[in-house]
Amino acid sequence: MAVAELPGVMLHHSDEGPRDAPVLLFVHGWGGHGQAWVPVTAALPPRFRVLTPDLRGHGSSSAPASGYRPAELAADLVALMDRLGVETAVPVGHSMGAQIATAMAVEHPGRVRALAVIDPAYGADEDEERSFAGRLAALRADGAPAAVRQLGADALPPAVRDQLLATPGHVLARCFEGLYLTEEAFGTRRAAEKYLAGRTRPALSLHARPEPAAWESAIPAPPGSRVVTWPGTSHFLHLERPAGYASLLTEWLSDVL
Repeated sequence: MAVAELPGVMLHHSDEGPRDAPVLLFVHGWGGHGQAWVPVTAALPPRFRVLTPDLRGHGSSSAPASGYRPAELAADLVALMDRLGVETAVPVGHSMGAQIATAMAVEHPGRVRALAVIDPAYGADEDEERSFAGRLAALRADGAPAAVRQLGADALPPAVRDQLLATPGHVLARCFEGLYLTEEAFGTRRAAEKYLAGRTRPALSLHARPEPAAWESAIPAPPGSRVVTWPGTSHFLHLERPAGYASLLTEWLSDVL
């Protein structure tokens, strides 16, 4: 792992592969870290440059008091690209990371060639939306243990649970607020429908359940975009089938890059 000193934050990251190859930027989820992507990145063909950062407040990166809205986290990643001399990349994001990858594509379209999202943390329906205020209050009061309860301790892979418990409580609370409860948040369906319409780069969206996939399929998307469903998988479907996801991503990228 290397460290990049950026304005207001130090981001730990790995940077592997040919310097002149297309760049894949893997963006982990809420309470995760870059090493969570190893099962996927190990299955990729050796024709990509692969960046796997720990987001602000996560893993080995520093944890300032603020800067945890998706657009701010996306700006950190663009600053990391600048530091590493990377002009454009394909962000690949899981859950919260999918919001960050989408924010990169909408707010910094010149830096994104295409994007891939996995069970994205946008598109919450009205029932889920009604739980947001209570969930944020619990996160502010109890930090990581509340996050584990909210995601379901029995449903979390042990390594995911352990990393979630290692994440500072203020980071989890501020990230959750940025995803769903700030003025510019696009976690709900009505907000996401407007925000996703601003994408100008092709997107590969992978869902575990058919209903959210059907909802996203109805949103206008740039040519080359694709929505895929893997029924019977969990929220961490890319970790259940890492080789399958690496194959899906590689095949799709061969068509759009």
